[in-house]
Order: sequence, then C-alpha cells, then structure tokens
Amino acid sequence: MVTTKPAGERSDRALRKTLIMGIVNATPDSFHETGRVQDPIAAREYAGALLDNGADLIDIGGESSRPGAEPLPRDTELRRVLPILEALQPVAATLSVDTYHAETARRALRMGARMINDITALRGDPEMAGVIAEAGCNCILMHMQGTPRTMQMAPRYDDVVDDICAFFEERLAFAEAEGVREEAIWLDPGFGFGKSVEHNLTILRRLQEFTRFGRPLVIGTSNKSTIGKVLDLPANERVEGTAATVAIAIWNGADCVRVHDVKAMARVARMTDAILGRGNYE
Repeated sequence: MVTTKPAGERSDRALRKTLIMGIVNATPDSFHETGRVQDPIAAREYAGALLDNGADLIDIGGESSRPGAEPLPRDTELRRVLPILEALQPVAATLSVDTYHAETARRALRMGARMINDITALRGDPEMAGVIAEAGCNCILMHMQGTPRTMQMAPRYDDVVDDICAFFEERLAFAEAEGVREEAIWLDPGFGFGKSVEHNLTILRRLQEFTRFGRPLVIGTSNKSTIGKVLDLPANERVEGTAATVAIAIWNGADCVRVHDVKAMARVARMTDAILGRGNYE
C-alpha cells in the first residue's frame, strides 16, 4: 500500500543538503555537449572533476533521451556503458546508470553501480523491477508521457501535477508488488519529458505537491529547451536559466538536482540550502 504525507512535508533526505547528480553521457548525440564523454579514460578523469566540483552522485547514460531520439539497441548501450563503468571503478563515487534495459541494469549493478535511473519508471522492460528488487539498490522512477521519439509531439494533461501524482501512485504500487523496497525509490516528475513549456513551469511552481509521497524528489531541468524558449537562448547559453530552476526546485522540495554544470549548480544549491537553514555554514 502506498503511503503519502501531507503536501509540504519533505522526505528525511531533505533534512540534509541537496544532492548534486553529475552527468556522464556515453553518447555521441546528447542534446548538450557538457558531459558527453565516450572514451573510458576521459570519462574517469571527467568523473573525478565532477566530484571535485561538488557532485554527490554520477549518472552514466548510454542512450540519448532528447526529444525525437530513436530507441537504442540494448547491445549498443552495453558497449557504451560497461567500459565506462569499469574505468570508474577507482573513483570513489555513488554511480547511477540511466537505463530502462534490465540486462544493462543487471550487469551495471554487478560492476558497482548503486542506483538505476529508469526514465520509463519500470515500464520499458518487464524484467527491470525484478532486477532492482533482487539487488536491493536505489532507483529513480521518472514520469514520461510517450517515448523520447514521440513525447514532444502534442503533450496534453487534464492537470499536469495531478496526473503525475496519479502516475506515481500507480508506479509505487507496482514497484512494491514486484518487491522493490519503498525506501529505495526516488521520484522524478520528468521535466521536459512529454511536457510543454507551461507544463514544465507548472511542475516547478507546484513541485512541493509531490512531497506527499515521502520519497526523495529528483529534478532534471539542466539546459533544457523550456529554458531556451523562455530566454531565447541556445543550449550552451542556459546556465543562468538553469540556476533559477535549480534554486526554485530546491525551495519547493527537490532533494537532488541532475545537472551538467556541476560547479555552478553546486554553488547555487549550497546557497539555496543556506537560505532554507539546511547545513552549517558558520
């Protein structure tokens, strides 16, 4: 049975500092060039830099989920992700793998990954829930309307926040029935995944409503097209817009922000945490 908390009551994780998730994209076609690293040795150096700049977790992805992207064969994803995971073994970091393929998740967890970031929320592969349950690892369940190929064609909702809450209710119940520990689940409303600009802005305004599930909230606004449309800027000039979304997200309940520009956004998060009275900065 899924239990909820009153809106505004944050998860226990939120009593500590906001977590920064840095991005390593083992893809040639990610929408943003920062974090795009395919060579394993370069990836290890880049991951070390992310940690030095304030990352708490590193999310490794082998398939682009940009709007319009075609699905990637599992074997191609494995060829991209596993060598980077192997290269990152000496790096003292919590490693997450961004995948909806159960076999990728299974092999990544054997190689030391501690989290699976599934943009399909366990819908993309019928074996994924079992892999996560057996490993006992943390997982991120993200909301997405459609698929990356179709999600931005004509996203529609009765009420975007209420509809996502209903989705989380169903997915949490499904995960629990499949043996995934409730305390292992993090939730991501899927900013930019099957949402219009106004949908995305509404999610940020009303993010606190998702805290009723009592699970850590992840938000990934970094450099996305909503920021580009509001500011009329290309992807490589959206750092200030990203900073605004990160600060607002933390203020409204985010526990973890997934970002490209780790150094800058770690500073934004630290300052926002201090305003909220989280952490000791004396």
